[in-house]
Amino acid sequence: MGRVITIASQKGGVGKTTTAISLGSCIAQESRRVLVIDIDPQGNASSGLGINGNDQQVTIYETLIGHAELRQAIVPTALANLDLVPSGQRLSGAEVELVGMMARETRLKSCLSSLREEYDFVLIDSPPSLGLLTVNALTASDSVLIPLQCEYLALEGLTQLIGAIRLIQDHLNPALRIEGVLLTMFDARLNLSQQVADEARKFFSDRVYKTMIPRNVRLSEAPSFGKPIVLYDPHSTGAESYRELAREVLDHA
Repeated sequence: MGRVITIASQKGGVGKTTTAISLGSCIAQESRRVLVIDIDPQGNASSGLGINGNDQQVTIYETLIGHAELRQAIVPTALANLDLVPSGQRLSGAEVELVGMMARETRLKSCLSSLREEYDFVLIDSPPSLGLLTVNALTASDSVLIPLQCEYLALEGLTQLIGAIRLIQDHLNPALRIEGVLLTMFDARLNLSQQVADEARKFFSDRVYKTMIPRNVRLSEAPSFGKPIVLYDPHSTGAESYRELAREVLDHA
């Protein structure tokens, strides 16, 4: 049965979507079947894989509100072994619509249950908030991967997320665990980057990945071309870093 991992942070701009796309692509290149689920109304994971969610008849939105099966929303990407469930602007209203629905926190989990056998990994790109969409993602997951940017006050922003994870564990998904903490936007020239890395290791100990994702121009350019980094510039530092991360994740499988 496939592993379901939510990539979560309540802060934007920390490399969450880049990680969902890049890690998914690198695992797919290791001959594993990977499904990326974009559950962020901004749809950046979808556009970063070359798919406009607003043009799709069936997206994660139709699935969550019960108008379609999750299987109907799956679209192939340009990379072998990598599929996507896209998101678009229609998802913006889902938080409000879900409030009145039965079992509103477990809708994604129910939708996903029939597909877990078909994929080795399911990576969920959640919104930068702790609302019902993120709750659905965490409730449906085995674990959560937390990107942590190596910048000032980065660790302070984690308190809310850790609190939310504990609430999910207590009430909705007791088996949920922290997959790992990924240090992003690391700059070896800056003392601050090293300080954040040291603090993260002190707080999370061995749950911090050895791989650190550096600041990399090619990595930030790739989404605007609708390509994962392994297709846009496979020899870049960013691509190599995510390949190392994929190996770490697979080693812990």
